[in-house]
Amino acid sequence: MTETPQNLDLIKSFNFAGQEQAVSFVKTVQVADGVECDEYLVPGDIKSKDLGIIKIQPGKKTPLQRVLKGERTIEGYVSGKGQLVITKAGGEKNIYEVDSNSSQFSVTVNIGELMQWQADLDSRLIAAEVCFPPYEEGRYENVF
Repeated sequence: MTETPQNLDLIKSFNFAGQEQAVSFVKTVQVADGVECDEYLVPGDIKSKDLGIIKIQPGKKTPLQRVLKGERTIEGYVSGKGQLVITKAGGEKNIYEVDSNSSQFSVTVNIGELMQWQADLDSRLIAAEVCFPPYEEGRYENVF
């Protein structure tokens, strides 16, 4: 993963659990081909949680990742069209189709589960990820 220069569609606040919370931009990371993540801290709550805004270009997808640690990982929809695939530890797959009617969509991904966002061929997809505690290397394992 490499950092890219600051871009123009950064946010100043984010609605989480029905409350608007101020956020502070940290950096943009190139996650994969066609996938970037803007990392944010929550001022006054930097030890509890953080926020990632995942931007996926049309037809692209995030790496398939297994959650290895953390108290809670929440994936949510921001804009665009695509899907989130969650594979439970026992192999059961849940496929969540998201689009402009999914404004309240969020799902918790548990330790041991696999997750992957994919944008439709004709739409950029933006998703949100809230990590409790804040993200650190080793939280996820890329599965090939």
